[in-house]
Amino acid sequence: MSFSVKSEIKENVAIVTMAGDLDSSTAPQLHEEIKKVVQENPKELVLCVEELNFMASAGMRVIIFAKQKLGSAASLILVKPQEQVHETLRMTGLLHSITIVDKYPE
Repeated sequence: MSFSVKSEIKENVAIVTMAGDLDSSTAPQLHEEIKKVVQENPKELVLCVEELNFMASAGMRVIIFAKQKLGSAASLILVKPQEQVHETLRMTGLLHSITIVDKYPE
């Protein structure tokens, strides 16, 4: 399956929406999008991942990169990850560094 990513910044909140499979071949697309929005110093980075079917370790690295670039001054929020993505976040321990919601804003 293909991968798509788009972003927008509204009221100091960066919203990145993804769909498809996030793996080593598609992670660079997400990495570029994250770099672009983090430069705007958002107070929140919202990753809409409801339509993300799969996330490989390369995708995890991009999320970790995003968290590091944001620092402690901003929140990283994942919206409605599918079970496989949620389990990957749990197994890596990344679940403790992010907020997961069913809908944004909640």
